[in-house]
Amino acid sequence: MKIITNVARIFVGLLFIFSGFIKANDALGFAYKLVEYFEVFGTHFLVPIALPLAIFICIFEIILGFTLLLGARIKLTLWLSLLMIIFFTFLTFYSAYYQKVLSCGCFGDAIPLTPWQSFSKDLILLVLIIVLFIGKQYINPLVGPRFENVLLVLILASSTYFPIYTYNNLPVIDFRPYAIGKNIPEQTKGIPDELKYYYKLKDKKTGEIKEFDKWPDNWEATYDYIDSRTEVTKKGVEAKIKDFSITNIEGSDYTQDIIENPNYNFLLVCYDLDKTDKDVFGKINDFAALCKQDSINFIALTSSTKETIEKFKLEAKTNVDFYSSDGTVLKTMIRSNPGLMMLKGGTVINMWHYHSFPSFNDLKEKYFKK
Repeated sequence: MKIITNVARIFVGLLFIFSGFIKANDALGFAYKLVEYFEVFGTHFLVPIALPLAIFICIFEIILGFTLLLGARIKLTLWLSLLMIIFFTFLTFYSAYYQKVLSCGCFGDAIPLTPWQSFSKDLILLVLIIVLFIGKQYINPLVGPRFENVLLVLILASSTYFPIYTYNNLPVIDFRPYAIGKNIPEQTKGIPDELKYYYKLKDKKTGEIKEFDKWPDNWEATYDYIDSRTEVTKKGVEAKIKDFSITNIEGSDYTQDIIENPNYNFLLVCYDLDKTDKDVFGKINDFAALCKQDSINFIALTSSTKETIEKFKLEAKTNVDFYSSDGTVLKTMIRSNPGLMMLKGGTVINMWHYHSFPSFNDLKEKYFKK
């Protein structure tokens, strides 16, 4: 029992740390996922605290993982772990059974899980935590109390700093299909399923019904058609990017013109102008003007309405050209509002959070003079 308990302790601890780290790496993306759950459960009043709650959950998971590995505060750690996993098991079961949230966000974009996969994972964790309760007498602290306290303070500080850093910058490790180096047109292409077709035909003379995997020669003379079915012989691969489109305010499609532009071009992503930081538009306006001067394409993408766009342009004192795109797609493209992406031939060359908006001259020296 001692070996089983400690193997379970290490496994659960590492999984908690991994799960917390992956979510902390993209705290804003995790907050978006929490908003989905709030909408499903009708708890819209929690939407304003989605981000701080997301950061708290990341910190909470990481600390629980380390306390399990260290054997620290084990009674409190086990009870908190049990309560947390019971809550998430209920949440993932509800999502899976009622098909409400189709991706749980447990491991962010690194390991997408279906709701049933996530529910199964939580059930396994629940069993392992019960095992830890049964064998808790075999869990001993790895270090003395003084060093343990120092470690816990360091862990708390680093696990708090990391999600705040990624929120104010960008994910350190980018698992999204719009990551630097990814080609957007290629990510929109999937591999279709390989299919086999079967035809059920009835012999006109004998009345016997047979199934064929291809049409018999001159089948109409011998058989009557009854039914057909399709069998997937090899599962295809879904496109990583779906529903991606860019239109101008009048609704004309410019998707291919922009993402397949063989030259350098910039996309300023402002998924919701009501929430877009206006203070940075002084730098953006200067940047856009220098782009125009050097004949480099610069446009802004938003999901906001035409009226909102016109109002925003007046308030931000900007003449940037705005195009329309899906809000969910824009939130996935870059975790910043606004955020800047640099493309060439549809490939993402670089991207910047508005907190670190680049200098045009620096980019010109680095990229355009080559």
